[in-house]
Amino acid sequence: MSDLIYREIILDHYKNPRNFGSIDDADATMEESNVTCGDKVKYFVKIQDGIITDIKFVGRGCAISMASSSILTELVNGKSVDDVIKMTKDDLIESLGNPILGPNRIKCAVLPYKVLKSALIHYISEHPQKS
Repeated sequence: MSDLIYREIILDHYKNPRNFGSIDDADATMEESNVTCGDKVKYFVKIQDGIITDIKFVGRGCAISMASSSILTELVNGKSVDDVIKMTKDDLIESLGNPILGPNRIKCAVLPYKVLKSALIHYISEHPQKS
């Protein structure tokens, strides 16, 4: 696909984020910020039998971080916690279309990945038998 199509995908997810909102009875939550630019993301995850059955996020930030947050929810919903933890930041960057990003923009793009992975690791540490 062309770079223009990927930019359109990022803008679409930024303007129309998927799975935006919260889950009152989430099994895992985590919130983090990128202090260099002010992006902030919080994930809410429902987990049943080691599978992510629902995921939502709230936050604010640039188009890259919000699109990355939205795209990540679509990537992981329905997957096992173990598979998601094995994902790399490169998997997320690839789903964004491998845009050419400078060091600061990479931090924006991978913030959602870091937040979600932290939430799942914390969940496993508190519920080792459920993961």
